[in-house]
Amino acid sequence: MPALAHDDLLRSAKDLDLPAHHHIDGADEPGGGTAFTVVSPRNGHVLREVADARPAEVDLAVAAARRAFDSGPWPRLAPADRGRILLRVAELLEEHREKLALTISLEMGKPITDAYGIELRAAINTFRWYGQLADKLTDESPHTTADALALVTREPAGVVGAVVPWNFPLTLASWKVAPALAAGCTVVLKPSENSPLSALLLGRIATEAGLPPGVLNVVTGDGPVAGRAIGLHPDVDVLAFTGSTAVGRHFLRYAADSNLKRVWLELGGKSPNIILPDAPDLERAAATAAWGIFFNQGEMCTAPSRLLVHSSVAERVTEAIVARARELRVGDPLDPATEMGALVGEAHLERVLDHIGTGREEGARLLTGGERTLTGTGGSYLRPTVFDGVDPGMRLAREEIFGPVLSVLTFDDLDEAVRLANATEYGLAAGLWTSDLSTAHRVSRALRAGTVWVNCYEEGDLTVPFGGMKQSGNGRDKSAHAIDKYTDLKTTWIQL
Repeated sequence: MPALAHDDLLRSAKDLDLPAHHHIDGADEPGGGTAFTVVSPRNGHVLREVADARPAEVDLAVAAARRAFDSGPWPRLAPADRGRILLRVAELLEEHREKLALTISLEMGKPITDAYGIELRAAINTFRWYGQLADKLTDESPHTTADALALVTREPAGVVGAVVPWNFPLTLASWKVAPALAAGCTVVLKPSENSPLSALLLGRIATEAGLPPGVLNVVTGDGPVAGRAIGLHPDVDVLAFTGSTAVGRHFLRYAADSNLKRVWLELGGKSPNIILPDAPDLERAAATAAWGIFFNQGEMCTAPSRLLVHSSVAERVTEAIVARARELRVGDPLDPATEMGALVGEAHLERVLDHIGTGREEGARLLTGGERTLTGTGGSYLRPTVFDGVDPGMRLAREEIFGPVLSVLTFDDLDEAVRLANATEYGLAAGLWTSDLSTAHRVSRALRAGTVWVNCYEEGDLTVPFGGMKQSGNGRDKSAHAIDKYTDLKTTWIQL
């Protein structure tokens, strides 16, 4: 990130021209006149009144996407031409990087250094990667009998409804939108009502980059109305959702009650992070465990919220994490020195505090944190929190908290560690720290998780798929495998 002072960022934030209208059919659309208030969690101030989509606005967006798919040029463009436009989106995201990072920090509380250096990097790289992939997808011609020719072709699936959360508003939008566009689909994107502003800017940028009208539409509103309307819409062919497991169930019901649209879900997590005594570097393992749970205020579906540590090294590891938690700088997201910003809002902060209170009532030992901080700012700030003495049956160990709250559990042998790790309804991610290659392979295979990190956490790039098992969802984002969600395979058999 450019070396900007806190005061310079504050001035830039005041000058931001934040959008207020839906982006439909290549233009801003004010909708029916209703609006909702976007409040910044950094100080409780109103950022913008934003158009609140009713079913009528969703109908407009879906109709635009349907026209663009059925009769527009996008699905019929040469893949290389689609790729060039996606590459142009990446270029414009880079040009507007500081503005987008500021917007994200203001709307959901992420530190500006993370918004600029991690969130925007991921979004830019995603559009660039799928832009480069667009003309490299191949069809198949299986070998069959000599008197026939068999072709298996990929065809774009149609109109995609993409509903994404607030914790990584542009990254997760990009993970849905870029592969869908590369495949030739058109998209209706609904961001969270907590973070609509960056998504509306993405819609404008995509149009500026050359996407034809209707190819990417952005509607803003809440889940029970706008999200439901997308889920039930008979002209939406594919629904891609990232969010809670509870809401994922709703989208499956919407599909069953409408047109049986396919539904791809990336849902909650309660990820285990296993530290064995033979970890190659216990200090690094502890530091990474602390970073993983406190990064992005703990508001990550993959957050390693269950630390499973061998009893022989538990005290040493836990003390290092507690020390890091106490020194972590919680502060204004627009201050480049801030390491942990604000939680997304008051309602979410209260839910996290409720989990903390229940943990204490159930007998877990609070080692540090567990309370609000910076109350004079008007923002939604929480001290990094660590519990030990956590029993596997406690809410702390079972439920997704989605905040900077770590639960420490101990074990005495490897089989117990695997049992504890898998004793959850979720299966999104896991971590393992060991120097033994055989152990790394055996435990990774035994863990029921879509991603297993060994001697690291949250590493990877766009070449590898991301998604969950069990109640963490289905389907995959990232990599060439994401294209599978947005294409249909057609078999053509030609008798010669």
